[in-house]
Amino acid sequence: MAESGGSRPRERTAPAPRRRQGTPLHPGAWWLWALALGVAATRTTNPLLLALLVMVSAYVVATRRPNAPWARSYGAFVKLALAVILVRLLFAIVLGSPLPGAHVLVDLPEVPLPDWAQGIRLGGRVTAEALTFALYDGMKLATLLICVGAANALANPSRLLKSLPGALYEMGVAVVVALTFAPSLITDVQRLRAARRLRGRPDRGVRGLLQVGLPVLEGALERSVALAAAMDARGYGRTAQVPAGVRRTTAVLTLGGLLGVCAGTYGLLTAEGAAYGVPVLLAGLAAALAGLWLGGRRSPRTLYRPDRWDTRAWLVAGSGAAVAALLAVAAARDPAALHPGVVPLVAPVLPLWPAAAVLIGLLPAFVTPAPEDTGKEPS
Repeated sequence: MAESGGSRPRERTAPAPRRRQGTPLHPGAWWLWALALGVAATRTTNPLLLALLVMVSAYVVATRRPNAPWARSYGAFVKLALAVILVRLLFAIVLGSPLPGAHVLVDLPEVPLPDWAQGIRLGGRVTAEALTFALYDGMKLATLLICVGAANALANPSRLLKSLPGALYEMGVAVVVALTFAPSLITDVQRLRAARRLRGRPDRGVRGLLQVGLPVLEGALERSVALAAAMDARGYGRTAQVPAGVRRTTAVLTLGGLLGVCAGTYGLLTAEGAAYGVPVLLAGLAAALAGLWLGGRRSPRTLYRPDRWDTRAWLVAGSGAAVAALLAVAAARDPAALHPGVVPLVAPVLPLWPAAAVLIGLLPAFVTPAPEDTGKEPS
């Protein structure tokens, strides 16, 4: 018999099940992949290839970026990259360019400078060739910044800290703490500015900056003191006793290795030092790594569930290295395609096989685990 005047009980829906994730990727693989894409960007000034590198990194970030505060920095790096391009174009307009050009866009009044400022020009003719050269140069640096932003958005900084050598552990802790506190500072600024607007008080200008900046600084100092006390209570900063001979050997290997890396890099960048560049660079890297390994003996620490460098990490790092290597080969074999000319001004053409090589950088979007899904509905 049906109930009259009553109401049926509401059916409770079960929460969405949490998606099971595989083992997370080693954060060092993300950095190697991103830095390799940045190295590839330095081998070309073709705007089409640079735009393709940006799209590859943006697609991987969009599909594999986790929902974490430290993963929201990619947009800031994109804005910084756009600012770099605008500043580079502004310098080309105001300071001029030594490039000859036949297509004059605007003729600005030139400011006379003294004799000791020979070679510097303020104002004058602004040509299409000079602006195009500045645009290509700015896009190269902007692409490098965006690749670094992709690494920041994909690699967990706290997990990356576990993979650092013991000699760099303290410096890594400082960097991780700074990256962890940065989102909190931004959140505090937004919260205080919203509170001042609700109260009808100014939140812009010098006065608003002081009224907002002081509470933010006070909160940052309180968090710093609390973190320092927690680290001290857990015994952070203790060092082991290392013989004096080991300390001197560590200093010699580290300093000599860094000098070797600098000398080898200089040799690779110059035509005269191409013969000794690679051996010196490899020897310097070996010495520096040995010094870091010996220096790590001063920092006794244990790792809880260390990240494993598995097959996926090799694939991710290898895909970035393949892009860098193939673009380096393309730059040596067909420099005109990777460095389009500006005098005379020609339209850039997308080279096919270098573009296909750049698409290898999309491999991490298919071989890495999906970002964690907590199953929570948006409120």
